[in-house]
Parts: sequence; C-alpha cells; structure tokens
Amino acid sequence: MPERYRLQVVEDADKLALAAAQWVVLTVQARLQEVDRFSLVLSGGSTPQALYLLLARYPYANEIDWTRLHIFWGDERCVPPEHSQSNYRMACQALLEHVPLPPEHIHRMRGELPPEEAAQAYAQELAQFFGERQPQFDLVLLGMGADGHTASLFPHSAALKEIHKWVAANFAPSQASWRITLTIPALNAARQVAFLVSGADKASTLQRVLEGPYQPDELPAQFIQPAVWLVDAAAAHLLSR
Repeated sequence: MPERYRLQVVEDADKLALAAAQWVVLTVQARLQEVDRFSLVLSGGSTPQALYLLLARYPYANEIDWTRLHIFWGDERCVPPEHSQSNYRMACQALLEHVPLPPEHIHRMRGELPPEEAAQAYAQELAQFFGERQPQFDLVLLGMGADGHTASLFPHSAALKEIHKWVAANFAPSQASWRITLTIPALNAARQVAFLVSGADKASTLQRVLEGPYQPDELPAQFIQPAVWLVDAAAAHLLSR
C-alpha cells in the first residue's frame, strides 16, 4: 500500500520557502528530462507567495527552463484579474512577470465571469491542453486553511461531492463569496501534489488532517493523497512523528 503522505519539517517560514524552491526546481528538472512540457498548478496565499518570490530570483529562476512550463491555478476568487484578491495577480507580481514564460503558457481562471461560466471555461481550457482524457498535472502546489480546506474545497461544500467535472464553482462560506476550484479528481490525478503549510495557527488542523480520523467532509485536505507536506516547525509542533 503506498504512503498516504510524506512529511518534511523545516525550522521556520523562510526555511520552508527555501526548501520548497529547491524541491520544485529538482522536480521540474527531473520531469523535463522525460517530457517536452511541464504543467504546474499554483496556489494562492502568503506561504506560496514566499516560494514564488524565491523562484523569480537567482539562482532558482536560472535553473528552470520557463519556456517549457505551462502555468495553471488550483482555484481563484470570482474577481477581475487586476483585483487585489486575485490569485492570478499575486502570482504575476511575485513570479510570472519576472521569468521568461511565454504568455500563451499562462492558463488563468477567468474570475471576472459568472462562477459557473468561469468553471466551464476553465474545463474547456484543460480539455484543449490535455485532450479529452483526465488532466494529469505534473505538479500541484496547495495550501491548507485553518479550517482544513484546500484550493477552494471548503468543509461540507457542494464541490466535495463532484466526481465527474474537473473544475467547479464553489461557495466559500467564510468569505460569503464564490470561487472557482479544481475538483478532487483533478487534483488527485496529478503526478505530484505538495502542500505548503506554515504557522502555529495551522498546527491543530494539520495534526487532525495527518494523524486524526479520516473525516474529509470536515477536513477536505484529507481527500488529497498521496501528497508531500512541506511544513514549518510551528505548524508541525503537535505532530507525533
């Protein structure tokens, strides 16, 4: 039986960004020795943002052949791309504007559209890239909220039940707003998934997700497996291993 997860704990948030940058570079390099293009799914949030800032700088930026990367998103708020809350905007400012990535290799979720329309448009984008078969991203980067959500898969939300679609519109109760998100089947089909988790406010949830009973409707991050978990000591301090 394969491992449900692999865990790496580092000292603090800065070390976490550094370890994640090194791991992403090695993962991209290894895969591009086998294929012509690499599909990378980005996440929103402050922890991934620190990673993106590193990937945009020497030496990491020089160790990736950006012309062969295609960039996707795990989720997006239903806002225009220039909005301060846009995951696309954050990724552009932190990373994409600073590396030689062809514009046509950026596959953003169109948060300015009505939610269902945006989800359908992104599903069509995936179908054009992967063909009609199940998408298989090379690497998905995810975060985890203090409530156990990941991407925009919130506890007890409708998208948790989606087993056929690759992309869904989902309501975010805590923000009283709509999101666009990749679904559990799309995320679990990826070649590799990595969670980046930082901060003591995530410690109790992380312990429940990794070591507690399997309650994925309550803790949606449990649905995503196998996965690599890169976490800092503050987030990991309640774990037994």
